[in-house]
Amino acid sequence: MQVIDFLKKDQGVTAFIAKTSQIKNSLLTGVERGAFAVLIQAYLAQVGQPLLLIEENEYKAQERYNDLSRLLADDDLELFALDGNLATQTAVSSPDELSSRIKCLNLLLSGRPGVVIATPQGLQYPLSAPALFKKGQKHFAVGDEIALPDLAQWLNQAGYHRENLVVKPGEFAMRGDIVDLYPLDRESPLRLEFFGDEIDTIKTFDLTSQRSLEELPEATVPAASDHVFTAEDLDRAGRELAGDLPKEAAASLEIAQEALANGQLPDDCNRYLDYLLPKSFSLLDYLPAKGLILFNDWQLIAESVKNVGAINDDYLASQIASKMMTSRQKLRLDFDAVLKADCHHRLYVSMMAHSMGRLRFGQHLAWDSREPQQFFSQMELLKTELDSYAKKGQTVVLQVSSRRQAEEFNRSCHDYDIYLPLAEADGLKEGRAQLVIGGYASGFVLPDSDLVYLTEKELFNQNKRSKKRIKTLENAQRLRSYTELKPGDYVVHVNHGIGRFEGIQTLETDGKKRDYITITYQKGDQLFVPADQLSLVQKYVASEGKQPHVNKLGGSEWAKTKKRVAARVEDIADDLIELYAKREAEKGFAFSPDGSDQAAFEAAFPYEPTPDQLRATAEIKADMEKAKPMDRLLVGDVGFGKTEVAMRAAFKAICDGKQVAFLVPTTILAQQHYQTIKDRFKGFPVKGFPVEIASFSRFQGQAESKKIVAGLKDGSIDLVVGTHRILSKDVQFKDLGLLIIDEEQRFGVAHKEKLKQLKTNIDVLTLTATPIPRTLHMSMIGIRDLSVMETPPQNRYPIQTYVLEQLPGTVKEACQREMQRGGQVFYLHNRVGDIEETVARLEQLLPEARIAYAHGQMSENQLEDILSRFLDREFDILVTTTIIETGIDMPNVNTMIIEDADHYGLSQLYQLRGRIGRSARLAYAYFLYQPNKVLTEVGEKRLDAIRDFTELGAGFKIAMRDLSIRGAGNMLGAQQHGFIDSVGYDLYSQMLADAIKERQGKKPVKKSNAEVDLGLEAYIPEDYIADQEQKIEFYKKIKGIGSLQNREDIEDELLDRFGDYPAAVENLLNVASLKASCDLAQILTLVKEKAQIRVIFSDSGSREMEGPNIFKALEHVSWKARIALGAQNRLVVTLLLPDKLTRRAMFTELGTFAKDAAEIIQR
Repeated sequence: MQVIDFLKKDQGVTAFIAKTSQIKNSLLTGVERGAFAVLIQAYLAQVGQPLLLIEENEYKAQERYNDLSRLLADDDLELFALDGNLATQTAVSSPDELSSRIKCLNLLLSGRPGVVIATPQGLQYPLSAPALFKKGQKHFAVGDEIALPDLAQWLNQAGYHRENLVVKPGEFAMRGDIVDLYPLDRESPLRLEFFGDEIDTIKTFDLTSQRSLEELPEATVPAASDHVFTAEDLDRAGRELAGDLPKEAAASLEIAQEALANGQLPDDCNRYLDYLLPKSFSLLDYLPAKGLILFNDWQLIAESVKNVGAINDDYLASQIASKMMTSRQKLRLDFDAVLKADCHHRLYVSMMAHSMGRLRFGQHLAWDSREPQQFFSQMELLKTELDSYAKKGQTVVLQVSSRRQAEEFNRSCHDYDIYLPLAEADGLKEGRAQLVIGGYASGFVLPDSDLVYLTEKELFNQNKRSKKRIKTLENAQRLRSYTELKPGDYVVHVNHGIGRFEGIQTLETDGKKRDYITITYQKGDQLFVPADQLSLVQKYVASEGKQPHVNKLGGSEWAKTKKRVAARVEDIADDLIELYAKREAEKGFAFSPDGSDQAAFEAAFPYEPTPDQLRATAEIKADMEKAKPMDRLLVGDVGFGKTEVAMRAAFKAICDGKQVAFLVPTTILAQQHYQTIKDRFKGFPVKGFPVEIASFSRFQGQAESKKIVAGLKDGSIDLVVGTHRILSKDVQFKDLGLLIIDEEQRFGVAHKEKLKQLKTNIDVLTLTATPIPRTLHMSMIGIRDLSVMETPPQNRYPIQTYVLEQLPGTVKEACQREMQRGGQVFYLHNRVGDIEETVARLEQLLPEARIAYAHGQMSENQLEDILSRFLDREFDILVTTTIIETGIDMPNVNTMIIEDADHYGLSQLYQLRGRIGRSARLAYAYFLYQPNKVLTEVGEKRLDAIRDFTELGAGFKIAMRDLSIRGAGNMLGAQQHGFIDSVGYDLYSQMLADAIKERQGKKPVKKSNAEVDLGLEAYIPEDYIADQEQKIEFYKKIKGIGSLQNREDIEDELLDRFGDYPAAVENLLNVASLKASCDLAQILTLVKEKAQIRVIFSDSGSREMEGPNIFKALEHVSWKARIALGAQNRLVVTLLLPDKLTRRAMFTELGTFAKDAAEIIQR
């Protein structure tokens, strides 16, 4: 039997469910949370019609979604995610919500017996006609015929945006016979290849590499919007909006009107639904006629409609007053009117049958469902209760979440003589107790069905997290190389300095076409660089938005700048190498391999470790077991379990009798880590003695401090957690083996110097969420080892992020929403001067809220006092400056509001946002900017970046992106960015890497920059790749051809993304491969003159090739050759071409010669 089969014993409920589809209004009272899920399952099984479930607000809808998500199949449960507040609903937000709404509409239209959960505001959301929306999805199969212009028109109407390159959901691109599109409901985008008008293949492709993955026989593509508009709709909306425009309308209104008049959808089209929809429909129009609407707690729903309605009326009034909207824009339907016009059957569920207003019910059942007793892991209590259930002949089901847990639970049961068989979920035995692996979120007792169902919640007071991570569109916005060039960017040419990139031009010389990169210098002088010399040009990246100094063409200033920086780089390289050599030469301590203690300690971790956690742990242990001192940087997003990895390393060190120091930036953090570590190490003695742990910060009084200092000196303390107090002169360790540094970016230069002395010969592990670009760059050049953790733990949701104007209504609603669910709010205001005014303003807005403030000018004691009171939930809202970015864990704070977000740096915004969303609740971040303010380009880029990276695990990518917005800063401390700024970041890193290689005695590979001219057209024609950025991307790739394998990859990619390539591109590939060998062979020029090819070697190349070597290089060449010494004693080889020569043969011969020469020189 299954759980729902037990309901059949209860005639009342079975008859009630059957009658819901004949009676207009039914009322069911007495339903507990656990029993609610059973009711839904029973309804779907018995009636087999879709169900639209209305919950009071988004938080409750999300909770209900989590409750049901482990019981229903993925496709049968959707959440109509919609922000009730119009200000945020019409703002630009992360695409996840939109995609969930589209899935809901498709589920309802399919008529399958599934559940859609929505809020009353979801019912008020205006939608397109269901028939029109249904037409909005298209089915593609291999062999179908469709003309490309028609396809483009359909994609536009369905809400897809045309781009040159598809990078995020809702975009499409067309190149020749290839169409790429990214539907919102797919993990990866689709690529359709056409042969004429016929679909030849359908494949999925990878965003990062843009390469095809697997072939599909067919695919259904939904609209990329929850609305579908026709050309007439746009036209009509444009005309009507023009008629309603107020005098001196805001710019955004006018822009939207112009877009509509030109037949385009404005970006914020959700604001103009009143004009765009000829007639509005609601969710109820999508629910099939036989479907049921279920209202959970009608009273609360009615109240929510009233309260949210009032907030929205204020918002609309303020928008109309500031001429941002016209008076016709309501943006939502009237709740009562929607219900009045609707004829679906309705079921009202509530705990008690209290006042339901004027509603009349055709049937009412008071169902007897109860909450079970709580056991809190007390096995004796469980035993007596199980005995009494058995006497009554009741069926008892105890649910655990996994096979492993079932085995553990059974072991502890045996100690109390409780024996429970493990049953399958559909094989429950009546009248006895059994274990089952199941998915109910909370237990229930159904007396009329003789069923007692207990879950982990009742047994061990554990809350089950939902199994489904809400699908975020992760990796969709994976970092594409931010060094992509766009016209207008500043670039650095290695020999000519900094100029402005104007684009690629195809120029004809001697009747041969070639692509050139155009760079403008001072006084408008232009430099044309052949596209195959692209490696000489890099994007100029410096610190925060600095305008570089543009050089003069042909002047000497650039040479001077380069020389100055080179000298500087040499010094830095010397310092780095010294540090590095010192560490390499140091003999540290080699820890012994894991013992049984370690295995037991790791097995006791209560969660499933993520693959990244396991990998990082293994890498760290391997480093500890080597004699060389470890220096590893562990990058993992906030809350991704870095602490667990660090504790495993600490335990390993203690097993070998070493001491561990855990250095944290603040006192509160020291307290928190101390608690965590103490709890985790409890019950794991090492060699029979418990591990001694101390916390050391200014919280400890003098007497206690003395004790700790003594304990560290005589070795009786194994592990100390503390602030920089650990670095004081009076602290000495008996035998320190491992130093763990948390949030390294918080320590000043002086502390870092102290650390450096401390850490020459001990193992060091640094933890951070967003590595400061400097440390990231060092680990990338290979001075430290890097472990990255990118997989989020199971039960974390991405943070819903909004970027919008700062309006009192938005702030009020955001705070109320959080307080309603018993949570707390961070409000970020970064000026100490008027922080008290901000508090007063908030108190007026939210009289019921308890508000406190904190800032860096308070004494440390005041600060810690306020923070610990906030942790104890004495306040609802904490107004603060950026001091909260230090890793204090506050799981109850899940809303963050940041004023003037455009003023912050990227990693700062990211770190701040990471302070919330640390529990299994959906968290909200609001980035506000001043109304009517034009954002600076860098500010806008930053806010865009953070909105794109809603997914968890983006910290490392953010740092990468910050590297490119900001540059890396000097690697070794306080010397400033000045030098990087003067030559740009890439060139600087390259010079530094070369200098380091030289000092490590690795011979840098000597290359010339050969000019290869065989009189062929070798370029990428406009009609093959039209988009400039992609063209540059491929010139870069082709330029980088090093080996045969490498070249084949590029050929495959060209075919995959753009179709067959023309002869000019084939020549380009051949020339690039040849040039790669010539560079290694130190050849300066290889030029075809009539029937011969002249090859000139560089000075050093000529010396290497003297005497027998040049003959050796010519050994495999079948052509006649003349050898001579030319100007400046350079070796000149003239190859005579035979009469009938194919292009392929020519490249083969030249390639052989260049490769042989290169081998001789690079030996």
